[in-house]
Amino acid sequence: MKKLLFTAALLGVSSMASAQQVNVICSVQADWCNMIATVYARTTGVKINLALKGSGEALAQLMAEKENPKTDVWFGGTGDPHLQAAELGLTLEYKSPTLMQLYPWAQEQAQQSGYKTVGIYSGPLGFGYNTELIKKKKLDIPRSWADLLKPEYKGDIQVANPASSGTAYTMIATLVQLMGEEKAFDYLKALHKNVGQYTRTGVGPIKAVARGETAVSISFIHDAPQERMAGFPVETVTPSEGTGAEIGSMSIVKGARNLAEAKKFYEWALTPQAQTFGANAKQYQLPSNKATPVDANVPDFKKIKMINYDYAKYGKSEERRRLIGRWEKEVNSLPR
Repeated sequence: MKKLLFTAALLGVSSMASAQQVNVICSVQADWCNMIATVYARTTGVKINLALKGSGEALAQLMAEKENPKTDVWFGGTGDPHLQAAELGLTLEYKSPTLMQLYPWAQEQAQQSGYKTVGIYSGPLGFGYNTELIKKKKLDIPRSWADLLKPEYKGDIQVANPASSGTAYTMIATLVQLMGEEKAFDYLKALHKNVGQYTRTGVGPIKAVARGETAVSISFIHDAPQERMAGFPVETVTPSEGTGAEIGSMSIVKGARNLAEAKKFYEWALTPQAQTFGANAKQYQLPSNKATPVDANVPDFKKIKMINYDYAKYGKSEERRRLIGRWEKEVNSLPR
């Protein structure tokens, strides 16, 4: 009898859990999003309703839903739009008990946003290049920002459009901090002459490099190993003058309908076990929990010259709007 009651109780718990759900906008690669959703549902019984969107699109959706939020958690994507969501009052202040287990850069992201977002991974900006195309065209491997201005790269560089891509906005903000704004815009105007195409997404250029459509890309370098594993001749380098990095972030939406479940998912996503799913899905950013095993394909930050990127300043919506507006007016309007 006891055994039957125990089984019935278990079934009751299971059916209650199956009715629970959490609505997640996921701004990392689809394989990673799907893996998280599948494993979380299996281990907790809670269903994840996934919407796959880039970070710019995700922010636009949260703004549109402000009066009646349909999203509970926003997972991943470059940190700047998450900081903007915090600034616009779209996300909820939540101080995770897990914070002290995270790297300082992830904790700083939380502090700067008033604990309305948190860093879940980081990845440095650099250059991707097609080893076969570089050799065939007798081009040098670009090793610095200055190298990209050489006339031999004309038409052979791809970078995303900063109006739609967090990757490209990170590039502009990096150059402004590295050179000062006027010199950075002089640089971007000179670079424009060598750019064959501005893509809509940040991963577009490295995929074009992989397929041999362009010799060089400006990309987050953690996007390259996956292409290499698929058999493409792709290598990466980070600029000798210094570079910036994205801090992929996670936020709970203000007014979330499933708040208790949102907090549980958020805590789970910060655990070392959950953070291994990035590498399992062939995504090689550095996870934010210090106890997460680091895959050999993850870029070694100790070997990269990093700038002291001001995430608070360049994450502000006004600053982002201003810099992208200036790029549209002064750079994108120029002939190539």
